[in-house]
Amino acid sequence: MNADSALADLPAKLALPTGCCGLGQKRSLPLKAGPALQEFGWGQPSILPHVSEACDTQEKHMKPEHSTQTNVLFVCSRNQWRSPTAERVWRKHPALSVRSAGTSPNARHPVSVSDLTWAQVVFVMEEKHKSRLFSEYRRLVENLPIHVLDIPDEYKYMDPELVELLSQSVGAILDAPDGS
Repeated sequence: MNADSALADLPAKLALPTGCCGLGQKRSLPLKAGPALQEFGWGQPSILPHVSEACDTQEKHMKPEHSTQTNVLFVCSRNQWRSPTAERVWRKHPALSVRSAGTSPNARHPVSVSDLTWAQVVFVMEEKHKSRLFSEYRRLVENLPIHVLDIPDEYKYMDPELVELLSQSVGAILDAPDGS
């Protein structure tokens, strides 16, 4: 499978909430959310946030009113090959807003407090990346879903095998099967 066909086959929908404020309305979501998103109570009828025009804290929120995207951060060591590939593969998914970063201080984009505050779900390529996040940002990540993909540092940017691994592994966790 080449990179273009892998991008064309990405999953098209996930069940996600709207809004960003603590004011809620009861709503049902029509689609099924995967295990990573169910941790937030998404994918089942629940109290979901809703922001009114008069919300005085609206400017503090990272997402615009009625946003339907989940913020996903992909992390590897130097932010050169794996996490930028993941970002590219998933960036056009309508239910996701994605970024990538690296745990090394020499990374193209070192992971930051801003990245971790923004993220709702984090995917790391190896267990050592999760360990580094916990050692440097424990309070920010202790309640954040972090998924280890177990993808070794042996691929170049947009390697077709890497694209396939990322499509399948991330899709399985988010319950968004590849090619559906």
